Amino acid sequence: MTPTGLAMAFRFSGIVRNAGIAVIAVATAQGCMNGMVSVVEPVEGVSWALAELRAETISAVRYRYRLQVPRGREHPLEGAVVAEFGWSDPQARDLVLDFKDPADRVRVVRVNEVAVEWTARFDHIVLSPDILVAGERNRVEVEFIAGDDALNRNDDFLYTLFVPNRAHFSLPLFDQPNLKARFALTLEVPQGWVAVANGSATESPGPDGGTTYRFAETQPIPSYLFAFAVGDFQIESAERAGRTFRMFHRETDVEKVGRNREAIFDLHTSALAWLEDYTQVAYPFGKFDFVLIPPFQYGGMEHPGSIFYLASSLMLDESATQSQVLGRASLIAHETAHMWFGDLVTMNWFDDVWTKEVFANFMAAKIAQPAFPEVHHDLRFFLAHHDRAYGVDRTAGSNPIRQQLDNLQDAGALYGPVIYQKAPIVMRHLEQLLGEEPFRDGLREYLQTFRYGNATWPDLIAILDQRSDVDLPAWSAVWVEESGRPVVTVELSETRAGGMDGVTVSQSDPEGRNRLWPQHLELLLGYADGEIRLPVWLSVASASVDPGVGRRVPRFVLPNAAGLEYGLFRLDVRSREALLEALPGLMDPLTRGVGWATLWDGVLEGEIPPDLWLDRLLAGLALETVEQNTQRLLQYLGTTFWTLLSDDDRLAVARDVEESLWSGVARAETPTTLRAAYFQAWRGMVLSDAGIERMRRIWGGEEEVSGLTLAERDMTALAEALALRGVVDADAILNGQMDRIDNPDRRARFAFVRPALSADPLRR
Repeated sequence: MTPTGLAMAFRFSGIVRNAGIAVIAVATAQGCMNGMVSVVEPVEGVSWALAELRAETISAVRYRYRLQVPRGREHPLEGAVVAEFGWSDPQARDLVLDFKDPADRVRVVRVNEVAVEWTARFDHIVLSPDILVAGERNRVEVEFIAGDDALNRNDDFLYTLFVPNRAHFSLPLFDQPNLKARFALTLEVPQGWVAVANGSATESPGPDGGTTYRFAETQPIPSYLFAFAVGDFQIESAERAGRTFRMFHRETDVEKVGRNREAIFDLHTSALAWLEDYTQVAYPFGKFDFVLIPPFQYGGMEHPGSIFYLASSLMLDESATQSQVLGRASLIAHETAHMWFGDLVTMNWFDDVWTKEVFANFMAAKIAQPAFPEVHHDLRFFLAHHDRAYGVDRTAGSNPIRQQLDNLQDAGALYGPVIYQKAPIVMRHLEQLLGEEPFRDGLREYLQTFRYGNATWPDLIAILDQRSDVDLPAWSAVWVEESGRPVVTVELSETRAGGMDGVTVSQSDPEGRNRLWPQHLELLLGYADGEIRLPVWLSVASASVDPGVGRRVPRFVLPNAAGLEYGLFRLDVRSREALLEALPGLMDPLTRGVGWATLWDGVLEGEIPPDLWLDRLLAGLALETVEQNTQRLLQYLGTTFWTLLSDDDRLAVARDVEESLWSGVARAETPTTLRAAYFQAWRGMVLSDAGIERMRRIWGGEEEVSGLTLAERDMTALAEALALRGVVDADAILNGQMDRIDNPDRRARFAFVRPALSADPLRR
């Protein structure tokens, strides 16, 4: 496209393209005297080149949106926006706003109160610089039909989800994280519906008996955090520590709401208090509402003033497991931590999206501790992060924590276990290197320096590097900018008398690039009558450790006993065989958790046969006393049973597995949360006729599960499990379960899933 306002004949033009970016260097008759004009050609999505240009030339953005929300999904949302901003571009290039399908959805554009011509280019509205006032505030008004793509419209409610850059799928704006703006919103909603958004609201009568909500202007926030929800919601309010909290939800089970209500409000209150104390920054966004959405795509989304949650993650059943209870606390802490890390200070570009996610997960682990004194929190952190991170880093598709991003349309590909699980481990390493107080003080400086603005990972590293004796940029270069994990081995030097006079710890690069991952290790030397722990700082390819005078050769060596280390810890044959035998009887819960995870790596590396592994898992379950470890062993068991065993081997052990799991359900001393975990695992692995018949009796109410109250969700899962196992009366069971479900959202979900449960392959 020839940009408007640069219509003079070209003397020279050159185009450089990179991942969807088109940058055109143009020399005009005027430009030959004054130099080159760099024109950013709009492309699909939002390119880094376009975002960088706008961040340099646009400032102090304010939006005022007005939307009419109809009751029926067949009717569009009609709206208008007034965008005001400073504009100063010495090269007078086109102004580009983002809006999907603008040719079909834009009705009129006015610039500084004058209707103007505009050009549609991909997902953009392109305006000539001739109609703007350089160096002054400019006003762009757009009347439009909102796109449904990011509105998530249901029959009686809708909610926005604009992350990572989907705001322009529905609204015209500058859709990039480093053009923070103040958003004001007016919504006209149908009678009987309510609305919630980032700002506090005033209400007045609206058209046709509806309500008009006027939401106050926000603090500066990026476009992906602008949000609203409208529909048939119930509202619960609570006062805590001088603050009003409001919860919007669609749960029709009054007892379920009452059972969860206080815990949900209390967890938000304690998370806010902890973060205000840790950061020394008061909650920065005024009011605090949250919305529980039944079909929400994620666990939660951190819109300031209006957090959105997956309803089932907060509204727990009576049969909830400990993992689900802990998960709720962690999720609330995670989203609340985002108010500081991500919302108050936002990444400059989505290549650093991990910085907001790592701090949310990292802080959540700290916040949850006081509420669960009975939980082993170092074990909790290890189980929550290492296995899932290893699940990516052991593959050829491993990626660095920090990745290059040329266009925001690809930002969704950056999410995954590397930023959610590996990055918090790396951040704990960083805290360990600096010490807790210097690390905390560095974060406080970071928040104060960049509050309501944007920052990069190098910005933070520069602040922390002033507080460290370690070269943090070099440390970051391998842990953050590189993918993968080291392979760590331990070799013992044995004497002729059966003693040990040396320990060598080595790391190697599985890609053969000679990379080194500096980290603290804690070696555990296990004996029949005790253990010895040896600290190691491994920053080179190989490090020698003095085990002390007169040490015997241990039964096994566990190189990562502290649960903080990260890598493929390859055990020698003696250690592997001894751990398989001795691990269930070790005293320390963290050591057992780390040991099982290390052996699991051995299974996946082909060093331990699946049938032997399954046998040891059943032995471990019989002896395990800590619920967190039990739940992880149940996960290993399920994966081994369904994925690693052959069909014949699976059928051969099915009865033993079912009996072992049912004994866990039936043990009188089993706590309710663990009984629920055993029951869910049993339901997922039943194959025998006797087991299927027991499932049928439980679903039909002919048999109770001692000590466990089964919720509607449990009964739904049983009905689905019976159908998947091909019982002859599956349709009758599914019809009966549909009749049991009262909540309209859960009925809709069950109806959606039901064709996949059919015995008819054409219907599936």
